[in-house]
Amino acid sequence: MSVRWVGRGLSWAFLIALLAGNLFVGARLYSKEAPDEERESAYDHMTLFTTAIEQIRRNYVDADKTEFKDLIYGALQGMLQSLDSHSAFLDPDMFKDMKEDTTGQFGGLGIVISMRNNILTVVAPMEDTPGSRAGLLSGDHIVEIDGESTEGLSLQEAVRKLRGPPDTDVDIKILRPKTSEIKEHTITRAIIAIESVKDAKIIDDGIGYVRITQFTNPTADDLQEALDELSEQGLDGLILDLRNNPGGLLNAAIEVAQKFVSRGDLIVYTQGRDARSARRYRARERNPRLDFPMVVLINEGSASGSEIVAGALQDHHRAILVGEKTFGKGSVQSVLPLDDGSALRITTAKYYTPGDRVIDDRGIEPDIVVPISAEDWRRLLIKRSRPDNAEIDLDEDLDLEDVVDVQLERAIDVLKGIMIFEANSRPEQRKGRFAGRFF
Repeated sequence: MSVRWVGRGLSWAFLIALLAGNLFVGARLYSKEAPDEERESAYDHMTLFTTAIEQIRRNYVDADKTEFKDLIYGALQGMLQSLDSHSAFLDPDMFKDMKEDTTGQFGGLGIVISMRNNILTVVAPMEDTPGSRAGLLSGDHIVEIDGESTEGLSLQEAVRKLRGPPDTDVDIKILRPKTSEIKEHTITRAIIAIESVKDAKIIDDGIGYVRITQFTNPTADDLQEALDELSEQGLDGLILDLRNNPGGLLNAAIEVAQKFVSRGDLIVYTQGRDARSARRYRARERNPRLDFPMVVLINEGSASGSEIVAGALQDHHRAILVGEKTFGKGSVQSVLPLDDGSALRITTAKYYTPGDRVIDDRGIEPDIVVPISAEDWRRLLIKRSRPDNAEIDLDEDLDLEDVVDVQLERAIDVLKGIMIFEANSRPEQRKGRFAGRFF
């Protein structure tokens, strides 16, 4: 036994010494490259780190069960989580799962989640998915998954727990901050397939309505097809519904926004500590639709790409925003792979609207605030997600017949007012009035 312990002690000492040497070299390189005003005693801090690992290995009661790699991974997880709610250390399995997000199908609940104030939060449920049919809402806090607390759980770990084979169940407990309700749900996972452009129709005299549920590769083309069809039906004003749209592909959001602003207009820009992270995205559409007024519907579930579109149309005075403040998710994460198959996901920049407003943690404020209660919005989502004559998979019966979408009704009223004003204007005032600047 003593021989085994001596050998193990020597191997750990060697690893610690090797790590200290690597950190020392890194510290020296950092000290040479860092600006004078940012230079710190990097070597002292690295020494503190390696000393802490040595003390853990020497004194921790279960040190035999603690692998050296686990200590380093744990330190990296804590380090990244301390930066912001979107930065994270991805171990090899997590990094693999993240790459599969964009390449493969998966069984899930159909909800977009994020960390807000270190709490696992629902950004938005996707339409026609188990999550929306269960009545989950934007802003819900997921406090338990399968009976285990989510406190201290990383975002990637939560994603892994929520996903699984289709037709399997997951139990979640949510806290709804708006009402202080705590609810438990058993939700059956399913393959998630999203139709991004929905319900294109004329809903009143000349007023068209289009809902975008997420920004994917075909979204801009599908939207153009919908606009062409509505134009043939006499489109005079448009309501673009981005409520509960959690975002998606940046390029798709830009392609949507540029359909409604003048060519060359700034849509969004990024800015970070490194000048190389600065990017400016301008409209390239050759034939934008500037000939009708617009209202954009937003709420707490509008995030990321939705906030980019809404912020651009608001700053260019191209649309009136109606509803509630958006989620506030507007940061750029870069993924930096490491040699062992793990990776660092680090926030490297933030999104800004054309009017220099930062989106992250602040959101986009509507021009006309129209609140809607959590219960009414829940009923609206269930009614929207339920196929005709289908049973509602809930513990209690809900009366969905008298539910009213007050935000949509206000949007219709706003457009009617603009269109009446335009119709009563003199011809010389009316000419080109909606050329991207109508209020």
